[in-house]
Amino acid sequence: MTTQEKNTTEKLRKVSTATIATCLFKKGLKNQFIQDVKPLKTGKPTMVGKAYTLRYIPAREDLNPITVFQDPKHLQRVAVEECPKGYVMVIDSRKDARAASAGSILATRLMVRGVEGIVTDGGFRDSAEIADLNFASYHNRPTAPTNLTLHQAIAINEPIGCGDVAVFPGDFIVGDDDGIMVIPIHLADEVADECLKMTRFEEYVMGEVQKGTSIVGLYPLTDEAYAARFKQWEFLKRKE
Repeated sequence: MTTQEKNTTEKLRKVSTATIATCLFKKGLKNQFIQDVKPLKTGKPTMVGKAYTLRYIPAREDLNPITVFQDPKHLQRVAVEECPKGYVMVIDSRKDARAASAGSILATRLMVRGVEGIVTDGGFRDSAEIADLNFASYHNRPTAPTNLTLHQAIAINEPIGCGDVAVFPGDFIVGDDDGIMVIPIHLADEVADECLKMTRFEEYVMGEVQKGTSIVGLYPLTDEAYAARFKQWEFLKRKE
């Protein structure tokens, strides 16, 4: 990871997925929030990392017996061993949680290797165990623990669809208690900077609203008097 990418990562840790969604909407990107995917456990630190992808297709029984997992070149296993440190593994499970995208052993291996987190639009087996790991994890819902062969791993680190969102290898993935946003790599630096500014403004707005100030002219900021007050507030904040 480059120095710039590290800086972008740290900035994105300080903003919410809601703020990112608004920022991307202003840029014309309206479908970057992964649908129906939630954290296994809320309250964990914000997850930020570049995407490393794994894609499943419906399994065909003659090509995908349970013995395929003995193959050291099985793509699910390869992905777990190759996903780079600091990245997020994003899995296309076709929004089908009947079969496990992974279980606690694979999730633990990713955690120990320094991977930032794991996201699937399907489900995990051992979901309670995964939830308790010091590791970010997001899925659709828990999966049946014995349905191992309904998915067939077919590709790694290619463009995928996850929760109705296109995810390209290297895109920035940000996850919090609300869910997952996907930021195209070429916009990540710009979005991080803009979202920090938006977050500062929202902090100011929240303080004003808590004091009883009307949102008219304040949110969105259309009143010049409020704009001047915000600049003064920002100046004082920087001096703290």
